[in-house]
Amino acid sequence: MTLCSLYLEKERHVKANARDYNDKFSYADNYIKTSKYNIFTFLPINLFEQFQRVANAYFLVLLILQLIPEISSLSWFTTIVPLVLVLVITAVKDATDDYFRYKSDQQVNNRQSQVLISGSLQNEKWMNIRVGDIIKLENNQFVAADILLLSSSEPYGLCYIETAELDGETNLKVRQALTVTSDLGDISKLIDFDVICEPPNNKLDKFTGTLYWRDNKYPLDNEKMLLRGCVLRNTEWCFGMVIFAGLQTKLMQNCGRTKFKMTNIDKLMNTLVLWIFAFLISMGIILAIGNTIWETQTGINFQVFLPWDNLQSSAVFSGFLTFWSYVIILNTVVPISLYISVEILRLGHSYFINWDWNMYHSQTNTAAVARTTTLNEELGQVEFIFSDKTGTLTQNIMVFSKCSINGAHRMAKTACVDFSFNPLCDKKFKFYDGSLVEAVKLEDPAVQEFFRLLALCHTVMPEEKREGHLVYQAQSPDEGALVTAARNFGFVFRARTPETITLYEMGRAVTYQLLAILDFNNVRKRMSVIVRNPQGQLKLYSKGADTIIFDRLDPSSEDLMYTTSEHLNVREGLRTLALAYKDLDEHYFEVWMKKLLFASTVIENREEQLADIYEEIEQGLKLLGATAIEDKLQEGVPETIACLNLADIKIWVLTGDKLETAMNIGYSCNMLRNDMNEVFVISGHTLLEVQQDAAGDADKTDDVFEETIIAEYALVINGHSLVRNVMVMTGLTGTMFVFFLQAHALEPQLEHVLLELACLCKTVICCRVTPLQKAQVVDLVKKHKRAITLAIGDGANDVSMIKTAHIGVGISGQEGMQAVLASDYSFAQFRYLQRLLLVHGRWSYFRMCNFLCYFFYKNFSFTLVHFWYGFFCGFSAQTVYDQWFITLYNIVYTSLPVLGMGLFDQDVNDQNSLRYPSLYKPGQQNLLFNKNQFFLYTLQGLGTSFLVFFIPYGAFSVIVKEDGSSFSDHQTFAVTVATSLVIVVSVQIGLETHYWTTINHLFIWGSPTAYFAILFTLQSNGIFALVPTNFPFIGTARNCLSEKSVWLVILLTTVVCVVPILVVTFLPPLALFQQVRHLQQSRKKQGPQEQNLRRVRRTSSRRSAYAFSHQQGYGELITSGKNMRMSTVSTAHSPERTAHNSNWVGNVLKRKNEVSCISDESIEAPESSNRAIQTPKLQPTE
Repeated sequence: MTLCSLYLEKERHVKANARDYNDKFSYADNYIKTSKYNIFTFLPINLFEQFQRVANAYFLVLLILQLIPEISSLSWFTTIVPLVLVLVITAVKDATDDYFRYKSDQQVNNRQSQVLISGSLQNEKWMNIRVGDIIKLENNQFVAADILLLSSSEPYGLCYIETAELDGETNLKVRQALTVTSDLGDISKLIDFDVICEPPNNKLDKFTGTLYWRDNKYPLDNEKMLLRGCVLRNTEWCFGMVIFAGLQTKLMQNCGRTKFKMTNIDKLMNTLVLWIFAFLISMGIILAIGNTIWETQTGINFQVFLPWDNLQSSAVFSGFLTFWSYVIILNTVVPISLYISVEILRLGHSYFINWDWNMYHSQTNTAAVARTTTLNEELGQVEFIFSDKTGTLTQNIMVFSKCSINGAHRMAKTACVDFSFNPLCDKKFKFYDGSLVEAVKLEDPAVQEFFRLLALCHTVMPEEKREGHLVYQAQSPDEGALVTAARNFGFVFRARTPETITLYEMGRAVTYQLLAILDFNNVRKRMSVIVRNPQGQLKLYSKGADTIIFDRLDPSSEDLMYTTSEHLNVREGLRTLALAYKDLDEHYFEVWMKKLLFASTVIENREEQLADIYEEIEQGLKLLGATAIEDKLQEGVPETIACLNLADIKIWVLTGDKLETAMNIGYSCNMLRNDMNEVFVISGHTLLEVQQDAAGDADKTDDVFEETIIAEYALVINGHSLVRNVMVMTGLTGTMFVFFLQAHALEPQLEHVLLELACLCKTVICCRVTPLQKAQVVDLVKKHKRAITLAIGDGANDVSMIKTAHIGVGISGQEGMQAVLASDYSFAQFRYLQRLLLVHGRWSYFRMCNFLCYFFYKNFSFTLVHFWYGFFCGFSAQTVYDQWFITLYNIVYTSLPVLGMGLFDQDVNDQNSLRYPSLYKPGQQNLLFNKNQFFLYTLQGLGTSFLVFFIPYGAFSVIVKEDGSSFSDHQTFAVTVATSLVIVVSVQIGLETHYWTTINHLFIWGSPTAYFAILFTLQSNGIFALVPTNFPFIGTARNCLSEKSVWLVILLTTVVCVVPILVVTFLPPLALFQQVRHLQQSRKKQGPQEQNLRRVRRTSSRRSAYAFSHQQGYGELITSGKNMRMSTVSTAHSPERTAHNSNWVGNVLKRKNEVSCISDESIEAPESSNRAIQTPKLQPTE
């Protein structure tokens, strides 16, 4: 028996509807679990995670020490209560987060699906579905697992799916079952076959397997598979067999694991706690040695009335016990209240994000949500942003923006055009050049031929459910936009059959005979149709990349080509296509058709021969013009990217699109510009080729940088998808590097080359990436750059990247909620990222750093007084303060001011934070809280504790009370030191506060007030009468603070502690202000100086803006008629289908039974659109 859990699965054997057989292999069931805990593992795992914080382990050790009465001078309650409180609060928060993940899992696991059991369909929960089960899906249902399509309600076993959850695309894709299974209409026959296929993997675009049925073998590929996460569309029903289930589905294989995320400040705090503990041990050793010496030399004289306890057998052992006593007393250098306060601050910062109305999207009623409370300050330290494109940067909407027709540039220059003359127009279509409508109405031949080409040369399918209500089902969003434009300008694509296309040209029904479709692919970069018009003329219409079409033009179009080329030189990142046509001779066409028929029936090199035949007829074209389509960006995307770049944040776009589309968006977003000095292209297929290309480009950049430091470059690296791809992309200010690399990218020698290039790069665009590759890119940067990374996306294909990055952001878009559920923060628009980072992130980092610096300062000031006092109390571990002061210092007296500063303080307001993005850079450089800052504030706390102790100590040795008696008692000294300390730290936080609010005033000045109120209460006669043993300082405050000399000592201590800080804080800025002012005055006298920096420009000024997200194979699907229902359609809308296909179509249909709708070489993740090729069920129009 083969157990998948024990052996590496090399191939999968699945028998249809045979659970007993399939269970032998222990395949994963369909139960999904993304939560981390269950009811039994929560406590141990969560405690393990929490005790990864060194501080928690530190406080646990202290708690154990405090339980030993011989060494503890403080109650164990002072440690256990706050420790348990921190653990419980954190555990509740983690449990709540995980519970929401569990609820999401349960919602998915409990979905219903129809499963074939014992010859009948029965409802089963998704989690109970097994490998080998035959399931039935109905229209608009999610696919429960990775299933092999067996049959469907559509002709030829076709079905249509939406893959938004997989790749973020809302356009539909077609899948087709094997002919042998699609003909099995009876469900009882769908049980007698086996499948042997590849083992589970994360390749979304690859599948290899074989179906065995009746002693025959049938090959299986990705076009026969429906993957989990897809939605069945425009198909009444389909049957499929489960191949992969649960965590072994390709969707889950790409999701990655939920990881425990810890901020850089948390990691630094772990290190600092270890250092503080070492410092604490050092102080304990010093004081223990002092105790040993004191007991040996002086303490022995006091044994008569202060005898040793039974345990104290020697001075050395006394020193040993004293060491542990001081470890307990001095532990407040890192009080547990610090961690309680940190959690409160993070929770508050999260609520500020949730409450920010500037991040609320009213159209979708979506507010920003902080889905975690542990990463807020890390938002202020981001250096790399990894962004998805489709649905994140773009809106999945294509808009016909401009065109050039016969040398006339048509663009926005008038009010919105009125299309009311056309009853079939699309009301949502907008265009802003009225002269183009006038040219159509005046029957300008070039204009009419232009829109006729757009209405004929495509693979769009129309649906007309009611008269005049047309819906275009476009395989690519570009085609939908172009056909819609032709529709509005009077050339309405109304219906098609495999052999005809019907247009309404300015209200007149015109039917064209479709003779051939010369389909698009990524090599040809163009598509053509050959039609016969009602007058009997043969026409070839072609559209494609400008560079491709221009090379095939007739010499007579040369002048027009140059004019059109200038019009195509757009800088807005529009997607352009050139349009051309050709009149064909009847005899030439017949000869060419014979060649085509022969090429379409050969076995070897069929694709190459067809390409040569297509190339032959697509020569001598006459140029009509060009189109420019805008891939509509989300609102504010270019401005956001520009602002984040000014903040020195590097933005990398990771997309599944092909190179041209990805680069086009780069230009649209202003990440790439036409004025860049050079665009390097690396297209190596092997390790050696990639190394040579990269080294050559690096040498070029080095040569130019010797000339000037302001040169700007772009590097484009493209490659071919192999078994495992890793893309590493990098870019410099104004520079774009795109690496699409094979498995060679994992080679150590190439990895170092890529990282060297990364040091020069800032803007990056990665194309043709799978979800797992996105995560690998992020992980590579995390591993080598040690920078804070943020990943943002909106689809399930972004989940792995979001989980891998330090911070994950989900966009609540059209592609479901998978990205949001896996994210740490979510909102509706990419532009809100600017405010999340530059405002909330920077404020959170600024506040947290100031909070930590001040917290360490005030606690070192408080705790080290015990160290100085040890030299004057015989190193006896006697505390300076009253025990109640020790208990309340961090909880009451100094807690609210520092919380107020951590919650509300800001150096500049939100408008200035956005106006001056460079203010974000200190967070990236970790300037506000680091080891140096910690040492500075530690030294400041050390100095304050020294002054707070020794100034009262020295003053009390020389001053007397008003009645002439001396200040000799410990209690008066303790009150004086404590009062001085509270006032000093309150003044200090006042000086540290940048932004005063009513709450800050209340907290800062209310804390000393609360101190005096509590002090007089705890040392009053009434409290002493109730519990005399716990309140020994009866009347001390009243007697001590009534003396003027005591207040003078407190005032002197405060001034001496604060004045040096004032000098250090305010003198350097004043000196800098004077220097800047002097420099400005001197420059005014000298006048403006000419800048000598030279900027090198690129020699070629024009680039091709071609980007057409179309796929190969749809032309053949249309001409075969396999995607059309046979129906009676009126001749006005769609002429009756001829009895026999044309010879060309007939020969094509003699090929394999199955139609490969999308060849492997053209698989990509094209730009999403609202719709793509859907089931074009042509209905009779009314």
